[in-house]
Amino acid sequence: MASVVFYFQVHQPFRLRRYTVFDSDTSYFDQFRNEEICRKVSGKCYLPTNRLILDLVRRHDGRFRVSYSLTGTVIEQFKTWAPEVLESFHALARTGCVEFICETYYHSLAFLYNRDEFIAQTLKHRQYMQEMFGQTPRIFRNTELTYNNDVAKVVESMGFDAILTEGADHILGYRSPHFIYNPPNCSALRMLMKNYRLSDDIAFRFGNRGWSEWPLTAERFATWVDQINGNGFVCNLFMDYETFGEHQWADTGIFRFLEALPEKVLQTGKNDFLTVSEAVDRYPPVGEVDVPHMISWADTERDLSAWLGNSMQANALHDVYTLAPDVLGTGDEILVDDWRKLQTSDHFYYMCTKWFADGDVHKYFNPYDSPYDAYINYMNILDNVRARIAGSR
Repeated sequence: MASVVFYFQVHQPFRLRRYTVFDSDTSYFDQFRNEEICRKVSGKCYLPTNRLILDLVRRHDGRFRVSYSLTGTVIEQFKTWAPEVLESFHALARTGCVEFICETYYHSLAFLYNRDEFIAQTLKHRQYMQEMFGQTPRIFRNTELTYNNDVAKVVESMGFDAILTEGADHILGYRSPHFIYNPPNCSALRMLMKNYRLSDDIAFRFGNRGWSEWPLTAERFATWVDQINGNGFVCNLFMDYETFGEHQWADTGIFRFLEALPEKVLQTGKNDFLTVSEAVDRYPPVGEVDVPHMISWADTERDLSAWLGNSMQANALHDVYTLAPDVLGTGDEILVDDWRKLQTSDHFYYMCTKWFADGDVHKYFNPYDSPYDAYINYMNILDNVRARIAGSR
């Protein structure tokens, strides 16, 4: 038996408006642009994909199953600008075939800088998932699958059953992402690692006419899944939800592929679909995977260089987290929420100066002309945050 474990990340940041050193307005976010992108992606991706997923669950009598993480920031945008998308996620939740997993509410890199803040944002998100969908998440995924042994220990201490991360070659070595593992010194926590080759075949290569496997059919992909039999238990397909209709436009055939895939995977009777929790409950861990240094699912390096690859990013991240005691000490809920929205990883991604193999990815929905503009704009806003802190004393 090979079980396909689909996990989709659903996230949109609150992008910042143009902010100069002469600006004193405390409205930091470009709500016109945020609304525009939210509505655009909802029409191209979220609504049609949710309708298709719901249809596939019903068509296959609940045998098609998927897992999602929705950041707090994207849900806030759905509430304001696309309530029909939120209702479509509620419809998926009611099927009992869809699992919602936990992450940091603000899609932040808090673990790297402030463990208390990391835990606070994670608990906030877990409670929010309970309130929104009636599920208390058992599974955790850190922002952009950033992970190391220390993350695992903290996550286990919070009572989660499993954590997701990248199946990076330099970490796995001779091992396969088709099994479930334990992190070191974690007796209860399980680790599921992304099969990046098969995931990226869908997420990145699907519409590439120069790819040797183009056009990729559901039949061919199902044979690749079937080949896992005897060599593993799980086929972990982790990707951005925007893969469907946004990164891979409808005219690539991505929706036809998704529609056909469950039937092709299930037809032999040897393979199935599971949520992450179901995979953890069914399959035992086969060994331990040691990850002493931080990894992620970003870019070709699978490290933190997308957010910490230059001095601008390092400085901006250092400065925003240095403000933690002063911001939290104000007791100003609006200021705290603004500060936490400024922690969203996308702000630092826009400051990235890597423009090689991953250049197109870094340009996606990027509101800035250059990484330097992103940095200057961000630091101007931090100056205003400092002024608000001073004014509260």
